[in-house]
Amino acid sequence: MFAVVTPDKIHLPPGAVVRLPGSWQDYQALNEQLGDRSSPRIKYRDGEIILMAPLPEHGRKVSVIADVVKVLLDHLGQEYEAFTPITMELPQESGIEPDYCFYIENWQAIAGKNRINWGIDPSPDLVVEIDITSYTDVNDYLPYRVPEVWLFRKNQLVIYRLQGDVSRQAALRLRYTVETSSRYFPNINVSEVVTDCLKIAYERNTSAAIRELRRKLASEN
Repeated sequence: MFAVVTPDKIHLPPGAVVRLPGSWQDYQALNEQLGDRSSPRIKYRDGEIILMAPLPEHGRKVSVIADVVKVLLDHLGQEYEAFTPITMELPQESGIEPDYCFYIENWQAIAGKNRINWGIDPSPDLVVEIDITSYTDVNDYLPYRVPEVWLFRKNQLVIYRLQGDVSRQAALRLRYTVETSSRYFPNINVSEVVTDCLKIAYERNTSAAIRELRRKLASEN
C-alpha cells in the first residue's frame, strides 16, 4: 500500500514515514486537513514536514511507559498533569507531537487550562517518545526547553537531560546529554523498570505489569 499526501487526502500505511519540503503555512494546512485524527502524526522543522503512521507496537509501548511514569509519580506522592495527544508549536519555527508529556514541577502553571500558549506557558517537564521508525530527533525539543526527554529506541530507554542556559538569549548553547538517571526519579533505575514492565506486558498484559510494579514499590518501603 502506497502513501498518499495530496491537498484532498492524506493516507499512510502503518509504519510509513514521509518527509516533504514545506513551509510553515504548508504545515498548518496539513494540520487543519488532519483535524482531530490521531494518525498520521506530523511535525515541522527547518522547512521540512514529516508525517508518520504509528504501528500498534508503538501505541502499546507508549501506554506502558506512560503508566510506569504515573505509578512512579504516585509512589513519590508527586502531583502532575499528563497529556496525549498534544501539539506543541512555535510559529514559523517548530511543530511537534510528543507521544506523551508530563508536567511535574510546573503542573500548577497549566492546571485547568484548555489551551497552552507555547513560548509563554511552560513546556512539559518530561516528554516520552517511542521511536520505531526513526521519526524522533531529541533536538526537536530544544526550542521548547523541555528539561527531560525519554526516548525508547531499539528496546532500550535513553534518558536525555537538557543542559545549558535556558534563557531565550542563550538558545544556541542548549544541548541534550544522555544520563543514567532521571532528575524526577533520581533513586529509581527507570530504564530497568521500563524494561521489566514491557517484558511482563508482552508475556501477559499491561495490567499485570503495572500491578507487579506497584507490588515491588510497596515492598521496598
